[in-house]
Amino acid sequence: MNLQGKKALIMGLANERSIAYGIAKALREAGAELAFTYIPLVEKRMRPLAEELGAKIILPCDVGSDEEIQKMAQQLHNQWGGELDVLIHSLAYAERADLEHGFCQTSRAGFLKAVEISAYSLVGVTRALLPSLEKAKGSVICLSYYGAERVVTNYNVMGVAKAALESSVRYLAADIGEKGIRVNAISAGPIRTLAASGVKDFKSILSSIESKAPLRRNITIEDVGQTALFLASKASSAITGEVLYVDCGYNIMGL
Repeated sequence: MNLQGKKALIMGLANERSIAYGIAKALREAGAELAFTYIPLVEKRMRPLAEELGAKIILPCDVGSDEEIQKMAQQLHNQWGGELDVLIHSLAYAERADLEHGFCQTSRAGFLKAVEISAYSLVGVTRALLPSLEKAKGSVICLSYYGAERVVTNYNVMGVAKAALESSVRYLAADIGEKGIRVNAISAGPIRTLAASGVKDFKSILSSIESKAPLRRNITIEDVGQTALFLASKASSAITGEVLYVDCGYNIMGL
């Protein structure tokens, strides 16, 4: 698939094991020009990776702040001439304590923070970048997980936040589809990422997937990257509002 001349913004690159890195690498290899956002906590380790992928635009953005989102959108508009073909939203957060204890013990502040960063940020960022996405008839892609629709042990409040994210995908797709913008989610199987390290007994989840998924293996960031490349390309021009599973078929299995 050819993305020569296309511009893609990647939000959520943490390190070379992150899903965002697998997606960025796939888009870059297809010819896309990349830009990245970061929060100060991860800048030191993500900046060299972004530069390795040819990025000339690396911007700070705390998605918990409307002002920072708007500032980032304006900077991107100024440097790229107001055109954005692909937005990759690979952002999620939950307080560790809210993942370690039962869901009933979720704090009010923790619940609101998880939904704000993991789900509302998709709405806020898409709104801020709407003029650039509309000009390019762009593709918005976010990352979800099976825990959005089924109870996954120890996933807790993050499952609720991902459910809000997937619902937001559908409402956004309906809301801005007339502008030619597509919005989809990739429900990726579990991968050993920095974000996954906060989920208790994560190794047992990986073992369960490997033993029960039809393909009898866990997925890789490259698997997700190829699906994102498909959603970013003309090959998916009539697909919007969908959740595409990249989990070696695990989601189809029952008892």
